[in-house]
Amino acid sequence: MPSTLRLSQKETVFNHEVVKRFELYNSLFQTLPFYQVKEIGILLPFFSSHCEKGAAEQLSPVEIIESFFKTYVPGIDHREELNRLFRFIQYIERQVVLFDAIEDSLFNKVGRGDDTGTLQSLIQQASQSEEARAQISKQLQDFSLRLVLTAHPTQFYPGSVLGIMTDLIEALKANDISTIDALLQQLGKTPFFNKTSPTPVDEAASLVWFLENIFYNALSSIQSKLEDEFDIEGNANVLELGFWPGGDRDGNPNVTTETTRSVSSMLRQIIYRCYYRDFRNLKRRITFRGFTDTIARLESLLYDNAFNPQENPKDLQPELLKTLRDMRETLVKEHDGLFVSVVDNLIQKVKLFGSYFATLDIRQDSRVLRNVFKYTTEKVYTGVPKNYEEMDEAAKIKSLPFNQADFKCPETAEPLIRDTLDTIRLVKQIQHSNGEKGCQRFIISNCQQASDILQLIALFLWSGWEKDKLSIDFMPLFETVNDLKHASEVMERLYTHPFYKAHLKKRGNKQTIMLGFSDSTKDGGYLMANWSIYKAKVELTAMARKHGIQLAFFDGRGGPPARGGGKTHRFYASMGKEIANDHIQLTIQGQTVSSQYGSVETARFNTEQLISAGVTSALHPNHFDLLDEKHKSLISNMAESSHKLFMELREHPLFMEYLEKFSPLKLLSQINISSRPTKRNPGAKLKLEDLRAISFVTSWSQLKQNIPGFYGVGTALKQMKESGQWHEVRELYHRSGFFKTMLDNCMMSMSKSDFRVTAYMANDKKFSKFWKGLKAEYELTRDMLLQLTGTAVLMEEYPVDRRSIAVRERIVLPLVIIQHYALLRLNETTDEELTGVYNKLVIRTVYGIVNAGRNLA
Repeated sequence: MPSTLRLSQKETVFNHEVVKRFELYNSLFQTLPFYQVKEIGILLPFFSSHCEKGAAEQLSPVEIIESFFKTYVPGIDHREELNRLFRFIQYIERQVVLFDAIEDSLFNKVGRGDDTGTLQSLIQQASQSEEARAQISKQLQDFSLRLVLTAHPTQFYPGSVLGIMTDLIEALKANDISTIDALLQQLGKTPFFNKTSPTPVDEAASLVWFLENIFYNALSSIQSKLEDEFDIEGNANVLELGFWPGGDRDGNPNVTTETTRSVSSMLRQIIYRCYYRDFRNLKRRITFRGFTDTIARLESLLYDNAFNPQENPKDLQPELLKTLRDMRETLVKEHDGLFVSVVDNLIQKVKLFGSYFATLDIRQDSRVLRNVFKYTTEKVYTGVPKNYEEMDEAAKIKSLPFNQADFKCPETAEPLIRDTLDTIRLVKQIQHSNGEKGCQRFIISNCQQASDILQLIALFLWSGWEKDKLSIDFMPLFETVNDLKHASEVMERLYTHPFYKAHLKKRGNKQTIMLGFSDSTKDGGYLMANWSIYKAKVELTAMARKHGIQLAFFDGRGGPPARGGGKTHRFYASMGKEIANDHIQLTIQGQTVSSQYGSVETARFNTEQLISAGVTSALHPNHFDLLDEKHKSLISNMAESSHKLFMELREHPLFMEYLEKFSPLKLLSQINISSRPTKRNPGAKLKLEDLRAISFVTSWSQLKQNIPGFYGVGTALKQMKESGQWHEVRELYHRSGFFKTMLDNCMMSMSKSDFRVTAYMANDKKFSKFWKGLKAEYELTRDMLLQLTGTAVLMEEYPVDRRSIAVRERIVLPLVIIQHYALLRLNETTDEELTGVYNKLVIRTVYGIVNAGRNLA
C-alpha cells in the first residue's frame, strides 16, 4: 500500500507541474496566427478530439478525417482539406517541442524518482566511512564511460530549433511569460526540416551542437565533482566522448576521406572555440603582474586555432596543459591562489577534450575490407601467398606476413577501395593534428572471423604505418545471432596470434569489442537478441580473462528498446561478475541525443546514472544477477520459443508487403534529415536483410505496432506457464536485474503501441489474418506481462514515464491518423499530383511522431 501511494503521488505531481503547464502554454500557443489559415489553431483541439473519438470507435483513418471535415469545415474541396492537414502537422510538431521544453524545465522538480543511482548516491555512500570512500575511489580509478554520438537519421531537430528549446527551457524555469510568448512565436516561424538532404558534414555539424553546448560543460562538471570527492587524480579518462558522423562508412556510404578530414578539422576547431570562450573569462580575472606574456601567448594560440585554421596543425594539448599548470603554480605561490579555480576549470577541460573534443571512430564493413585486401595484394608485393583466397581460416591466419610497405592507392581504383586506403593514411594525419585520441579506433562491421581483423592490420602496415608505431585499436563488431554465437572463438584466435598478441601488449592489453543490438533484433527478435548478447558477453569475458586481457564492451544501442535502448543504465547495473563492466561504452543516437542529453541537467543526470550503475554493480553485485544454470535455461527456452515465432513472422509471405504498404518505409529515404539510404544495395529490390535496422524499427513504430520490441515475448511466457515453470519465471523477474530490465523495456515499447489506429485492417481481404496475428501476440504479451508483474497496467512501476508517454501519444495521435490516411489514399490514387501531396503528408508526419516518442527510432 505505501508503495502504491508513493507512485500515485509522483503521477499527481507530474500532472500538476507538467501537464497543467502544457495545457496553459498550449492554449496560448494555439491562439498565435502563424499560418495563412488563421483558424487552424482554433480547429486543432476539435481535430485532436475527433481523432481520439474515432480511434476509440476503431474507425479507419479515412472515415475519421472525412467525417471531421464534413462536420467542422463543410464545403471545402479536397485540396483545401489537404492544406489544412499540413497546417495541423505544423502546429502539432511545435506542441511536441513545447511539451519537451516544459518537461525538461521541470526535470529537477519532477525528476525520475524511480531511477535512483546518481553521483550524489555514491558521495553519500563514501561519506559513511573512509573504507567506503577508498573502495569507490579504487573502482573509479579503473573505470571509464564513453558516450559515442552516432549519425542515425532520427535527430530531427535542427540547430535553430534546439537553440529555441534551450532558451525556452530557461524561460519556463523562471515563468517568464513575455519571453515564453516571444519564443513560441519564434518557434512558429522557424522551419523544422531541411529543403534538401544534408551532407555527412552537415550531420556532423548538427551533432557537434550537442558537444559544444551540452557535453563540454556537463562532462567537465562531472569530472570535477569526481576528482573533488574521490582520489582519482591519475585517471583522466573516467569520461570520454566518441563521434561517428564523418567516420562511419558502413552506416553511411556517402562518407568519404574528405568527409573524415573535414569533420576531424571541425571537431578540432570547435573545441578551440570553446577553450577561447573560457579563456576570455580567465583573461578578465588573471590580471596580475608577471602574467602578461603568458596571457598574450595563450590568447594568440587559442584564437588562431579557433578562428584561423592552420595548414598543418599539431596537437597542442601538452603545450596548453604545461602553460596552464605553470600559471596555476604561480597563482598559488605568489597570489594566494586567487582565481585558481578559473585556471583549474580550463585545465580540466583541456585534459578531457584535448585537441580532438571527441574520438572520431572509423567503421567499415568486413566485406568491403576483404575486397580492399585482395586488391592490394594484387597491386603490390606483400608476401601473401598467391593461393591465399583458397585457404581455410587457420591457414590464412598463419600465412599473413605483416611486413611493411608504402603503397599509395592510384586514383583509378574503385571508390570504396581508394577511400579505405586513403583513410588509413589520413588517420595518421589526424593523430598528428588532433592527438592520438583524435582517431584511434577502427571498427569492422559484420566481423565473422579473425582474419577480418588481421587483414585490416596488414592494410595499415602496407599504407605507411610502422609496426612499432601502430597506435590503432582494432575492434570487431559482432551483430547477428550467429556471429554472436561464434564471437569468443574468433577472439581466442586473435588473443593467441603472435602478432596480434604483441600489438595488444603495446596497447596495454586492452581490447574493445562492439556488440550490435539493432541487427540482432531484426535478425532474431527481441528476447533472442537480448539473450544472445548476454551469452556472448559472458563467453567473451571468460575468454579475455583466460588470456589476461582487459576487456571493454562497446554496445551499439539505439534509442528504442527494440534497438537496445530504454532504461540502459539498468542493464549496466545488472551485469553480474561473469560480464566485464569496468568500462562502459555505448552509442547515443536518434532522439535519445536530445531527449536524454538535450540539456546540461539531463545530460549530467543520465551520465551520472551510467557511472553509478557501473561502479555500484562492481562494488555491491546482486548475486541474483549471476544467473545460475536453471535461470539460464529458463531464459534460453523463452528466447528459443520467441525466436521461432519471430522467424515465422519474418518468413510470412505478406511480411515485407505489409510493412511497405502500411508504413512509411518506402518514403523514409525522402526525409531530408539524412545523407544515407534506408537500405543497403539501394538499386536492388527491397529485401529484409538489406534493410537497415533503424528503418525497420522506425517503420514499425510509425505503424504504432512496435513489433521488434515485444513480438514473441507473450508466446514465450505462456509456454513457461503451461509447462509449470511460472513460479520460477516470476522469481527470476523479481530477482534478476537483467531479466527485469529486459521485460520492463519491452513494456515501454508496448506502451507506445496503439492497434486502434490500424483496427480497420481487421476487415481487409488480404491482410486481415496477418494483422489479427500481430494484435493477438500484442494482447497475449500484455496479459502475460501484467500477470508476471502483478500490475494492472503496463509500466505501473514507472508512473511518471507512463504518464509522459500517454500525453505524448495523445498529442501525436492526429499525426498518426493523418499518416495512415495519406498511405491509404496513396494505395488507391493514380493522380500524379495527389500522389506527390500524399507522399509529402506521410513524410511530414514522421518528424513529429518520432520526436514525441523520444526513443522510437
